[in-house]
Amino acid sequence: MNRVRERNESAWLLPAGPGSNLRLRADMRRYSETDEVDIAIVGCGAGGATLLQRLARWGWRAVALEAGPFWEPERDWVSDEAGSHHLYWTEPRVITGTDPVPLGSNNSGRGVGGSMIHFAGYTPRFHPSDFRTFSADGVGADWPLNYAELRPYYEDIEAELPVAGEHWPWGDPHGYPHRPHPVSGNGELFLRGANACGITAKVGPVAIANGRFGNRPHCIYRGFCLQGCKVNAKASPLITHVPDALAHGAEIRADSMATRIGFDERTGRATGVEYVQGGITKFQRARMVAVAGYSIETPRLLLNSVSSRFPDGMCNDFDQVGRYLMVQGAPQTAGRFQAEVRMWKAPPPEVSTEDFYETDPGKPYKRGFSIQSVSPLPITWAEHVAAQGHWGPALRRYMTDYPHWACLGALCEFLPLEGNRVTLAEETDRHGIPVARFSYSQCDNDRQLMSAAQEVMERILTAAGAEEVITINRYAHLVGGARMSAAEDEGVVDRNLRSFAVPNLLVTDGSVLPTQGSANPALTIMALAARAARVLIQGARSGAPMSAKED
Repeated sequence: MNRVRERNESAWLLPAGPGSNLRLRADMRRYSETDEVDIAIVGCGAGGATLLQRLARWGWRAVALEAGPFWEPERDWVSDEAGSHHLYWTEPRVITGTDPVPLGSNNSGRGVGGSMIHFAGYTPRFHPSDFRTFSADGVGADWPLNYAELRPYYEDIEAELPVAGEHWPWGDPHGYPHRPHPVSGNGELFLRGANACGITAKVGPVAIANGRFGNRPHCIYRGFCLQGCKVNAKASPLITHVPDALAHGAEIRADSMATRIGFDERTGRATGVEYVQGGITKFQRARMVAVAGYSIETPRLLLNSVSSRFPDGMCNDFDQVGRYLMVQGAPQTAGRFQAEVRMWKAPPPEVSTEDFYETDPGKPYKRGFSIQSVSPLPITWAEHVAAQGHWGPALRRYMTDYPHWACLGALCEFLPLEGNRVTLAEETDRHGIPVARFSYSQCDNDRQLMSAAQEVMERILTAAGAEEVITINRYAHLVGGARMSAAEDEGVVDRNLRSFAVPNLLVTDGSVLPTQGSANPALTIMALAARAARVLIQGARSGAPMSAKED
């Protein structure tokens, strides 16, 4: 605990109780736009906030620009599904393709903390195999770094969030800083059904402290993780890394929408970030720029940053910006039980299995899926029921029966495809900037994974005693769009998240992931950002150019 506090005091800087340390915000350092800060970071979610905190601790003059507000949990968040839509990114976007992806609640966020404000709290690691899917399985792409290089950063972030869970037997077997939480009726049924089927299932990992952590309180198991945790038990950058960043001299400018990255044609370097705040266009000068707007807004910003050097968008010499965007197939299967389950009485994810994560040579598809307990609240549950064709009196009957249902969800590793991409639409937003156009289509391998995951979930719930099962097909999580690669004609950034085309420009969000595994991406995004920060710090120590130092 002392070692964690030495490197990140956020949990101790919060007040003893719900809410935020408003004094930190009031007293945070403020830079002038005419100041050339060391780094300007676009976005303050998983990747942006982690980078900000790391660099601020090393004395960097760092400014983060966040399009959304600076949330105050006690004031802004409510235990209500319909009342929480303001947490999502609802700016206009165009979606297309043969399998268009709805955007919003489960794959984007706005405000300081990003989409982790309303993520479920599940933080598994990627497996070693995720870093070499092309070499091992002939699909996807190999990463330009390996699992072992990321392992120490996984461990650091798990301690800082912190993560609670049982010993994890899959991938690279490992433990967690906190013991697992008790499980609800939903989790108990998952464990029962998995055991009957000979499937290994474990409790966790969740980024929710099991007990007090610093001044953060214990989870009260109210089930509203996806609506923002009012009690600050669930981790998000707003409470896990932002307080420490502010205490060490970082500035966060909320309600600041980045519109263009400045570029010097003579030097070939980024010069800062243009943004709109309060209806006024401003420009923050910076020696370095990091883009962490996530997999839709990061490609959009790069594509909108045109110049004589980059007529088709910054870093887009090889038409790679916006390509290989991925979602995970996320079907959810529910089962009806005679006894009441009350699945909402716990964090949505509790129990998981990764027995089906790796490629099975006996199956017709490559790669795999994981399964987690999920606990849809009433509005989302109504969507599940309506998807089966139930309406009117039948819908009402299912809704009154809600306490008797348990629900599982899968994360299927959809493959990176060149044509799944972000481009710029003809439509513009309220700032006059072209909006993102996101085209997505599944391949046969994707569809086979969805079907296989549904079959396993139905088998588990039936083995646990379900009288009826229903499934809804859906998507979760966005990654890709500015992927890392070993060669500049195959991606946008290198292994240290530095862009190939502009030496002082980084991308530090989920858009850099070459593949996505069957794991929730937040932990990996934070680990990659922490590693990128370490490379920058080591480069500064050695006197080498900060953007060119290899670790």
